[in-house]
Amino acid sequence: MAPAPGLSASARFLRRRVRTGLVRSRNSLVPAIQMTACAVGAYAFAEYVLGHSGPLFAATSSLISLGFSRDPRLRRVIEVGLGCTIGIVVGDLLLHWLGAGIWQAAVVLLFSILLARFLDSGTIFTTQLGLQSLLVVLLPAPAGGPFTRSIDAIVGGVFALLVTILVPKDPRREPRNDVKKLLHELAEVLRECASALSYSDSTQAWHALIRGRNCQPLVDAMRQSLRASGEVATLAPAYRRHREELDRMEQSLDYIDLALRNSRVFARRLTSAINHAALSDEATQNIADVLQDTADAVDELSLGLAEVHDGVRRSHLRTARTDLREIAGRLHPRLLDVQRLEGETVVMLFRPLMVDLLEAAGVDSREARDILPPL
Repeated sequence: MAPAPGLSASARFLRRRVRTGLVRSRNSLVPAIQMTACAVGAYAFAEYVLGHSGPLFAATSSLISLGFSRDPRLRRVIEVGLGCTIGIVVGDLLLHWLGAGIWQAAVVLLFSILLARFLDSGTIFTTQLGLQSLLVVLLPAPAGGPFTRSIDAIVGGVFALLVTILVPKDPRREPRNDVKKLLHELAEVLRECASALSYSDSTQAWHALIRGRNCQPLVDAMRQSLRASGEVATLAPAYRRHREELDRMEQSLDYIDLALRNSRVFARRLTSAINHAALSDEATQNIADVLQDTADAVDELSLGLAEVHDGVRRSHLRTARTDLREIAGRLHPRLLDVQRLEGETVVMLFRPLMVDLLEAAGVDSREARDILPPL
């Protein structure tokens, strides 16, 4: 007897979920070992060296500071330490003025959260400040006074920074993965636009526009990972030589972001051009070929920016620049057999996108503009 469709779908979902979870756990093994050793080491140091009783905040602050977040670790360490210290001060002052109790705890927590948001936008800073002020009001002070928790938080943060400096991960890994995802999405946007042209399907062009809009979180995530990677490259002596490469990748990201924005403008105009049949068959085929060739060049650019080995990276980038230059030289309405004004607008909107891609590949801004055929 065949399994019920619902059970079969559930089994497939569970298999995918287990497979994804195993991959995620395997990739997280080394960071998990680092976090475990750091938390236990910070706790042991605070307890056996400083003589603090049950220094849980040493362990928790080290875990928060390391974590799996893309935020820079130095910022997290500062947020934990400052949030903990200011929270204790605020809680102690309000406890002295208001006394202890449930309603006093509510007032202290509300005031602490609002104060934290006034001082800084960091989520960890707000959480630590509010939590510490609440603990001061609700729980008795630990042996050694309330500021032992602040010292424990600083100990955990220092241990996290030591792990970052002494046992760093390659700061280029996450930005490389991010740029690969980002450029893959851009290439797919261009391919969807080419397909929309070939089949006169304005709905597909609109889908390309939506796909381009959905790339913004990827851009934001890569900016975060670049900030964190730059911090690691600055703190860790072993990776300081990679700061220049990270700077170049950040510069490329700025141009890729502009190219994505221009791709959305282009896809929107393309939707209108298809609806109004603004392009002849020859122009449609020529522009579709340009879009397909550009998507292939973007794939080559992705290989170059994400490549580990210098020689291979330079080779891919050189190929990408050559391909993009050749495509840019075709971007003139007359060369693409475009006759009507709305079709010319489509070509005009693609030219800035091509300049952005050339600059992302390492071409000088003026040279990138000069490659385009004069109008």
